[in-house]
Amino acid sequence: MNVSLKSLLPPIDFGWNHLRARCGVSTCHNKLLTRTVPQSRIGIHMGQQWYCSPDCFAAAIEIPLAVLSRERLMDTARNPRLSLGLVMLSRGYLTEDQLRFAASESRAGEPLEDALVRLGLAGDRELAAARAAQWGFPVLGHDGSGLMVQVDLPKTFLQGFAAAPVHYSPAAKRLLLGFVHQVDHSFLHAIEQIVGCRPEPCFMTPAEFEAQMQKVTAVPDYQEVVVDQPRTPAQMSRTLGGLALEVGAKQASIVRCKSWVWARLTSKRRTMDVLFAMKNATEVMESRELVS
Repeated sequence: MNVSLKSLLPPIDFGWNHLRARCGVSTCHNKLLTRTVPQSRIGIHMGQQWYCSPDCFAAAIEIPLAVLSRERLMDTARNPRLSLGLVMLSRGYLTEDQLRFAASESRAGEPLEDALVRLGLAGDRELAAARAAQWGFPVLGHDGSGLMVQVDLPKTFLQGFAAAPVHYSPAAKRLLLGFVHQVDHSFLHAIEQIVGCRPEPCFMTPAEFEAQMQKVTAVPDYQEVVVDQPRTPAQMSRTLGGLALEVGAKQASIVRCKSWVWARLTSKRRTMDVLFAMKNATEVMESRELVS
């Protein structure tokens, strides 16, 4: 009886069929066999798609960028049920006479809280506690701020939304953000999509915000790039393609955050956030389409 050595060995699946890279760009003819090769430095993942090169990545993201650019700006933050004045009244921070006096003495276009501070009827601490009750979130305790925090968040957003990181643990996916005026849910949603953690909001005073921002530093090898002039989707995609090549990006994610498009490019050693201002971006695209 003839016995084959092959018949004595267990079947081995070398997985060659799984090594064929299928670029997310349907017209790409690259036949690289490196998609699942360990420690491969080629290709960029975005969501469920994989792109074999920065050029294909740039070509693919033009359409998503166009969709994000054309989205109408919508404020997803819920409106509090009670006004700040009524909350302060219910909590005993103001009397009815003081509330009426502040309303009558407020200047044209002046927020009530500014009038209360100017008239000496309320302090920043009382206002922070009232906002916390108004929005249904906690107020930062006296010992809650002043800690050094390293984050991979754009300072442009932190300053713009008046939100200071108080505590951040990437391993635990926990981020405590202290807001001054109101909780911006579009910012919270963008952080969840880009960073991968669900932020926990609280309220703090303006002085606490300024002090805490002095304690906030960027994590090593983090970079923020701001493009404050409106760009077309084609221009943005070319910019991101070039930056992806510079970073050696292996992961990418994009989200709309108020009047900005926030893109993150990540490699093994670097993280780069690219912020594109969307103000008048739709008009820029439409005018160029008319010209073409």
